[in-house]
Amino acid sequence: MVEVIGVRYKQAGQIYYFSPGKEVFQYGDAVLVHSQESVYYTQVAIPNKFVDEEDVPQQLKAVIRRATDEDDSQQQRNLQDAKAALKIGKQKIRERELEMKLVHVEYSFDRSKMIFQFTADGRIDFRELVKDLASVFRTRIELRQVGVRDEAKLLGGIGPCGRQLCCSTFLGDFVPVSIKMAKDQGLSLNPTKISGLCGRLMCCLSYENDTYAEAKREMPDYGQEILTPDGKGKVTGLNMLSRVVQVRLFGHEQTTVEYDSEELKEFVKAGEQHENG
Repeated sequence: MVEVIGVRYKQAGQIYYFSPGKEVFQYGDAVLVHSQESVYYTQVAIPNKFVDEEDVPQQLKAVIRRATDEDDSQQQRNLQDAKAALKIGKQKIRERELEMKLVHVEYSFDRSKMIFQFTADGRIDFRELVKDLASVFRTRIELRQVGVRDEAKLLGGIGPCGRQLCCSTFLGDFVPVSIKMAKDQGLSLNPTKISGLCGRLMCCLSYENDTYAEAKREMPDYGQEILTPDGKGKVTGLNMLSRVVQVRLFGHEQTTVEYDSEELKEFVKAGEQHENG
């Protein structure tokens, strides 16, 4: 077992393990770490804990130190300067007439590197742009092309639910989302109804997907003919969350009855055995 802490470089970012040394850290503590040949200001997302050796990098780096008040002030200056750099970067892009959209700029804590993140429809030759930026900021420049979901995560915003975007507040990683999830949950397949600000399927479609998938396995399909306590009928409606099945009984075209799925299980099985028998 190895003692580690987990840190995030930004809110809702991925968590990375570092060795705490002899220090004991609490959630939210600011610490300095060394990564990718630069020093970064990060926050503790997972306090000291022990994990299996195979769950940590082979060369586990140690935390440099707990951030001081002076470090906090330096980080705030970096954030302010990054906002100014964003404007300059956009101006340089316009001057070069490049088909790209600059969405975020950040400094490493020691200002040895600047990362410019952008979106674009295709590949961009930004070599001259890098030279322009290096001449202005006098430090190492790194340009990273990101997708529209990453853009939403970086910029944040308010989702259709009226709350801040999940990706920018607590989702460390994007999860696979498919149109099948929307179908299983009986949602409208109108893209405007099931898409987030990024234009992709909403991440929250995956939150209750396991519950719906389990319900779908346990309940009859829509349109299926089944046997009920009141005779045969056809499934005309399903409430997956409450496990309620709506059935229109044969011979009683105007009669629709709702049954609990548990109540129907034995009858559905009996009906299937009769058909196969």
